[in-house]
Amino acid sequence: MRLVGAPRFGEISEVTLAIAAALLLVVLVLAGLGALEYARLARQRDSIRIRIHVNGTRGKSSVVRLIAAALRAHGVRTYAKTTGSLPRLIAPDGSELPVFRQGLTNVIEQLRMIAIAAADRADALVLECMALEPRLQALCELRILRSTHGVISNAWPDHLDVMGPTPRDVALALLGTCPANGVLFTGEREHLPLFERACRDRGARLVRIGDAEATAITDAELARFDYIEHRENVALALAVCSELGIPRETALAGMWGAEPDVGALREFPVDFFGRQILFVNGFAANDPIATERVWNLALARHPECETRLMVLNCRLDRADRSQQLGLALSRWAPADHYFLVGTGTFALARTALRAGLPATRITPLEGESPAEVFEEIVGAAGRSALVVGAGNIADIGLELLRYFENRARLPEGRAA
Repeated sequence: MRLVGAPRFGEISEVTLAIAAALLLVVLVLAGLGALEYARLARQRDSIRIRIHVNGTRGKSSVVRLIAAALRAHGVRTYAKTTGSLPRLIAPDGSELPVFRQGLTNVIEQLRMIAIAAADRADALVLECMALEPRLQALCELRILRSTHGVISNAWPDHLDVMGPTPRDVALALLGTCPANGVLFTGEREHLPLFERACRDRGARLVRIGDAEATAITDAELARFDYIEHRENVALALAVCSELGIPRETALAGMWGAEPDVGALREFPVDFFGRQILFVNGFAANDPIATERVWNLALARHPECETRLMVLNCRLDRADRSQQLGLALSRWAPADHYFLVGTGTFALARTALRAGLPATRITPLEGESPAEVFEEIVGAAGRSALVVGAGNIADIGLELLRYFENRARLPEGRAA
């Protein structure tokens, strides 16, 4: 017996058909809107003649700023955007605006940067890659920016939980931003076969920056920067500028006058009641390779300092990075004392102790204020101390940087 009005087996009711038709219409409308939106992106993107995508483990923000400054000095109307320590949009006149983020970081933010540059008829756009997940890195390049020139500064082991688990996987992830039919510049040395293969796959030309290009940057040229800039970063930026026809002298002049990233490697001498404390901002170095390089550079520059102190800023959501640093500390030139700040300091302390670092040299200061951390540093400083901050610039890292910066005794004529 069948209920009156009930559909027979295999029949489709008019209501079901109506719902299906409505859903199909919604899908078609959304697909149409998506196609229109992507067509608008393509028009905006293609109106920008020079599009440079900068990626890599370390040095991305510096390279973005160096290239953009050189382009501006050459008269090229240029927008640039760094993710770096603090996200910034750099306008053609060199002024900077904070990048407003509502909610979590999202790569869709890059669409806004392209739209702003296109609306202002920019000739060039230099973007720092902000994606970590490998598929998103490729998406940012192949579907969003489609760069004319790509830069991968280096491929060091970092964010292994996302791009790993091996250093080779990190290199492959970063190569997601290799430009199709463009030019890729890199200072990477260990994974060059992967770079060559990626360039062949996408029809790109590979330009490798080696020792010869780095050593061509003289000490006198590096001294013109009012912060400590790495030779490799300058060499990479100059190679891109050469490709674009910018004379070396013009490019360097622009770079020397550029505003550095807040996480740039800078020194702040503090005279605190007769104690000479030299604070080195290395907080942007947050992987073992970069941190060791900064530490060794600081030691080589300041052998006159009697006491050597390291401040490591930890993050609870980066426990893997804290463990990597903890394992590495015992293999480096030793500090007289290590101060652990931030959150999740236990992971670093436990790993460092197991690796052989003496417990008497480690002071966890989790939850302490910048003023309290400063007092601990002063207590360990002796007559003169080199203090290197590393690990991460977020939260107390930036606060400590400002604390030392505001108390620094800088050379006459030099702004903090």
